[in-house]
Amino acid sequence: MLDKIIFFLYSSLFLLTPFLMSPLTSELFEFNKMIFIYFIAVLVIFFWLIKCLLKKQFFWVRTVFDLAILLFLSSQILATIFSIDIHTSIIGYYGRFNGGLLSLFTYLSLFYILIIFFDFDKLEKMLKLSVLTSLVTILWGLPGKFGFDLSCLVFVGQFGNNCWTDQFRPAERMFSTLGQPNWLGAYLAINFFIAAYFFLRALIKLDKNKSYSFSSIYYAFYLVLNFLAVVFTRSRSALAALAIGIFFLVIYVFFKAKNIFYRNIWKIYGAVILFLMLIFVIIFKTGIDKIDNLLTIKFPEKTKTASSTNIKTNVPVKKDNVTNSLDIRKIVWQGAWDLGKKYPVFGTGLETFAYSYYFVRPTAHNLTSEWDYLYNRAHNEYLNYLATTGFVGLASYLLLIFLTSFLFMRQFIKEKNPLDKLFYLCIFLSYLTILITNCVGFSTTTINLFFYLIPGFYLLKEKENDKQIKRICFNFDSQSGFNYYFLQPTVWILTMGFLLFSLRWLVFYYLADLKYAEANNLSKMNRLQESANDLNESIKLHYEHVYEDKLSNVLANLAYIASYQRQKDLSEKLVNLSQYYNEKSVAASSQNVLYWKTKAKNQYLFYQIGLDQKEMEKGIQALKKAQKLAPTDAKIPYNLALFYSLLYDETAALNAIDQSIVLKSDYYDGYFFKGQLLKKYKENKEAKKVFELMLNKFNPQDQEVKKELEGL
Repeated sequence: MLDKIIFFLYSSLFLLTPFLMSPLTSELFEFNKMIFIYFIAVLVIFFWLIKCLLKKQFFWVRTVFDLAILLFLSSQILATIFSIDIHTSIIGYYGRFNGGLLSLFTYLSLFYILIIFFDFDKLEKMLKLSVLTSLVTILWGLPGKFGFDLSCLVFVGQFGNNCWTDQFRPAERMFSTLGQPNWLGAYLAINFFIAAYFFLRALIKLDKNKSYSFSSIYYAFYLVLNFLAVVFTRSRSALAALAIGIFFLVIYVFFKAKNIFYRNIWKIYGAVILFLMLIFVIIFKTGIDKIDNLLTIKFPEKTKTASSTNIKTNVPVKKDNVTNSLDIRKIVWQGAWDLGKKYPVFGTGLETFAYSYYFVRPTAHNLTSEWDYLYNRAHNEYLNYLATTGFVGLASYLLLIFLTSFLFMRQFIKEKNPLDKLFYLCIFLSYLTILITNCVGFSTTTINLFFYLIPGFYLLKEKENDKQIKRICFNFDSQSGFNYYFLQPTVWILTMGFLLFSLRWLVFYYLADLKYAEANNLSKMNRLQESANDLNESIKLHYEHVYEDKLSNVLANLAYIASYQRQKDLSEKLVNLSQYYNEKSVAASSQNVLYWKTKAKNQYLFYQIGLDQKEMEKGIQALKKAQKLAPTDAKIPYNLALFYSLLYDETAALNAIDQSIVLKSDYYDGYFFKGQLLKKYKENKEAKKVFELMLNKFNPQDQEVKKELEGL
């Protein structure tokens, strides 16, 4: 009975995780998926412990991966211990949630218990469920490509794409229930080769008198639809992963394994599938300019006179004011590499890239269209490990990857059974897609499920042949010298305590996030008192310094409103509360530049309340601390210039705004503020030069700039 329950729980991971999303949480997709994975893992561990107790036997397994996993896990623990933010390294960055030490323990627990309870037949059933789930995911996302998104229908009751912001454009790039096109593409690429295994197996097992079976038609249809969906995601990494995997699979099937099929019907299937894939690429294109240009018929155009322009090679090229994503990634990768050199042993700590990237962020990032975006990942899993866990963490991570790849390929080469050989190849190609997509992206919850469980798939196949796994048992009986009967009540209480504590933590975590999400929405609507109440509830339910930081700013704004309404006592209380929560958040994450910026914002509001110069000076000190953490952030010297101007420090204000412009040479607001400062300080000639430069540099018809010039 317990074995069936555990099989059901694992199956639910692959069946339900990709679908989970909610408009009520602070992050629609990953948070809900991560909470569900935690929930299933807790139940899996609980039922494993129950079986141990009922059998009076502790059972575990030793595998060929143990040493690599031990080294990897040890490196992650050490990176957490020496982290710039231990809480974030344990729980994960708030907004991505996946990747913290707790999630790693979860995935590795699922890996080991999978090997204990599963056999190869159960694995195949679970993999078939995964393919089915991915098929439904595709069908869910396809209507959005044509303007009829099913998620909008569920969320807001409108069968269209209007419920999404500009950040999400399902008609341009399909993302279905995964959250981002690249995440969907990576997920589908994995399942493509799982389905390829079942498809080729179905062809091998075809009756000699039949040219098709339900399985062969079903999986052939799936492979074609899967490829089309990946094309619709416009995920270049997923397309590259598919192309490389398909190349190796075709080479093997057409040149090495053609004798394993009874008849040549497999050639027709293969030719039709490959032909349809080619047609999809020609019709819908790939989103990769170099490839699409080759597939496009070009007609001669009339010669146009090109205006001369000066192009700086070190500046990312923008098209329609949007910098190419690869150009931005190259800059972020450089920052990640610099972080690795600066913190070479254990990095800055798991999941801390959002904070530590500011330490070394290249100045070139300021010239991109995403110059003021927060990057919580390096958009390269390997460089992300280098930056956050150092060379030690990266080396152990690569060792785990190398060992998995080596074992799959070694067994593929040694295996004589054609079906087994096909399994090793296809599952390895699924694993390979993760390694490829992670080169320009990062692992999400669904991807990490496969990354950590695929080595288990290999072991389950080997388990079928009684290889690679050693079962460890420890009997709870008098002969073993362990007085189980004496400790039995305590062990049962501890096991039940683990379940209740874990479930309580998960429920409170989820409820806290719901309150936090509601508080954010209320804050945007200027319903600050309600927002503060919800944030207080969040903090009571679950500790996150993110909540405290948000609450401190909301309270600062409420204090300002109270002072405006001449409620002096209330305003003072709110100021004290705001400072209390800001100090707590800064103490919890002192290297987080965002929290120092919050402090500066709060101090600006406090200055507005009483016009006390000391409040502004505290704000300047907070900005200087932020500047030490983020020396290339152009907004920090801009705000320093603002603060200095309020204190009538002319020299400091002009120096700060000049520094801002040096960091970001196309900073419109920086130039405009500099012109206003010069005008304020009666340096009209210099102000005129700045405004005239702006007309030449940005927009000759800028009415606001022209108005400033007229006032000189």
